Amino acid sequence: MSPPKAATLFLLFFLLLLSSTTTSNAHNITRLLAKYPQFSTFNHYLTTTHLASQINRRQTITVLALDNTAMSSLLAKHYSLYTLKNIISLHVLVDYFGSKKLHRISKGSTLTSTMFQATGTAPGTSGYVNITNLKGGKVGFGAEDNEGKLDATFVKSIKEIPYNISIVQISHALNSAEAEAPTAAPSQLNLTEIMSKQGCKAFADLLTASGADDKFNENMDAGLTVFCPTDSAVKGFMPKYKNLTASKKVSLLLYHGIPVFMSLQMLKTNNGVMNTLATDGANSYDFSVSNEDDVVSLDTTVVTAKVLGILKEEEPLIVFKINKVLMPKELFKPVVAKEANAPEADAPADSEPADAEDNTNGVQGLGGGRLVMLVLSLWIGILLI
Repeated sequence: MSPPKAATLFLLFFLLLLSSTTTSNAHNITRLLAKYPQFSTFNHYLTTTHLASQINRRQTITVLALDNTAMSSLLAKHYSLYTLKNIISLHVLVDYFGSKKLHRISKGSTLTSTMFQATGTAPGTSGYVNITNLKGGKVGFGAEDNEGKLDATFVKSIKEIPYNISIVQISHALNSAEAEAPTAAPSQLNLTEIMSKQGCKAFADLLTASGADDKFNENMDAGLTVFCPTDSAVKGFMPKYKNLTASKKVSLLLYHGIPVFMSLQMLKTNNGVMNTLATDGANSYDFSVSNEDDVVSLDTTVVTAKVLGILKEEEPLIVFKINKVLMPKELFKPVVAKEANAPEADAPADSEPADAEDNTNGVQGLGGGRLVMLVLSLWIGILLI
C-alpha cells in the first residue's frame, strides 16, 4: 500500500473513531441508578425531592448512594419529605471523588462541600462532609457538625464518568443535626395567582373557567413547566378559542404545560420534541423546542411562539411568558408552506386531527459535528475506490 493511501486510511479510521466516541457531558442520575435495583429507594427519593434534576444540571458531582437497607433505617425515623431532602442533599458532594481519589486523600483527610451547603440553609460549615482515609484501606465519611464522628465507610464504586459524575455506595446514612432538623413545607404556590399578577391574567382566567387549572395543580409537586401567553396574545386568539368545543378548549390549555421542571437553560440544551399535559396516546399534542441567539422558540407546526421571560421559578414549578397562544396541529391546520397572498391556515380544522408526528421525546439525530465527520469519512472512502 502506498504511503498516501496509508495516510488517508489512517485519517478515515481516526474520523470514524472520533465520530463514534463523541458524547455529551450531560448525565442523568436516575437512569444511571435504575440499573441497580438495590438502590431503588434512594433513586425514588432523588426524584420525589427534586434533587435528581439539580444533580443533572451540575457538571461535577459525587453521589454517596445508600442501598435499600440503609434507606429503610433512615425512613424508619419518619422525617418529613422536606427534611429528607436536606439529609439526602448532604450525601451529594459538589466535587468529583472517584474510587482512586477517595483512597488517596491528600494529608489523609479533607472537607468537601455538599448540595446541602449550597442551599444556603446550612449554618456555618454544617453542610460539609469529612472524608478520611482509615487503616486497612478503608475510607470514612462524616458530617462536619457530627463532632468528628465518621458514620459511614466506602463500600464500592457504582459508576464513574471522570470528571463529571461519580456514584459510590457508603455503608450508612450520615448523621447531621442541622440536616435532620424539622423543615417546613414551602408555601403553597398558586399558579393562576402568579400568572394574573405578571401580565397573564387572561390565560389564568381561561384555566379557571375551564377547570384545566386542576390538572396543572395535580402535576405541580412532581414538576411542572408552564408557557403562559400574554394578555394581548390571548385577546387576539379569543375568536378562534370560542369556536372550540369544551373538551378541545381544555386540550388547548393543557397543551401549554410540560409535566416536568424545565429551566431556561434546560430548554436551550434539550432542543427537540416535547410532550405536554395534553398528550394522550395517538394524540401526541407535542411541539418542538429550539433556540437561536439565546431566544427559545416553540414550534407547533401551526404557529411558532417565542419565550419572552420567566414569571416564576421555584422548583418544582417554572412559568414562562410567551408571545403567542400555542396552537396544536391536532386542533388547527399545520402551515405547510407560506405562499404569496395565501391566508394563514390557522382556523380550527373541520376534518379529523392530523396524524401525529413520531414522538422522539426530545431524542435528536446526529449532532452537527458528528455529521460533518461522517460525511468527510465517506468522501475519503469514495476517493480510495
